[in-house]
Amino acid sequence: MPLDLGRPDGLGPAGGALWEEIAGVYELRPDEVRVLLDACREADLVDRLTTELATADLMVRGSQGQLVASPLVSEVRQHRTVLASLLRALKLPDSPAGAGQKSQHTSEQARAAARARWGTKGA
Repeated sequence: MPLDLGRPDGLGPAGGALWEEIAGVYELRPDEVRVLLDACREADLVDRLTTELATADLMVRGSQGQLVASPLVSEVRQHRTVLASLLRALKLPDSPAGAGQKSQHTSEQARAAARARWGTKGA
């Protein structure tokens, strides 16, 4: 039975759009829903940091008075990496046309892995 995937409260524009793009198209397991929610929150955080960085100085004074890159630059990069990692963890098909095939494909992969590990053939 598919989960009711209404848009969660508290998501901003970027996270809400990401939720709609994925939850509205793909059938997700409960663990995948959690990963998607975390990804949506990361998308909102990246959006907020990027907005802040747009008006901030790229270079700031370090502890020794030297010019260094703003910590916001590093934070944006790190959160973009986390977001990409979360989205990869969902293992979505390359196109929405493959959305209906995701569950079947994942199940086939799991069966193949079990056969390889436990030595069962054709099971």
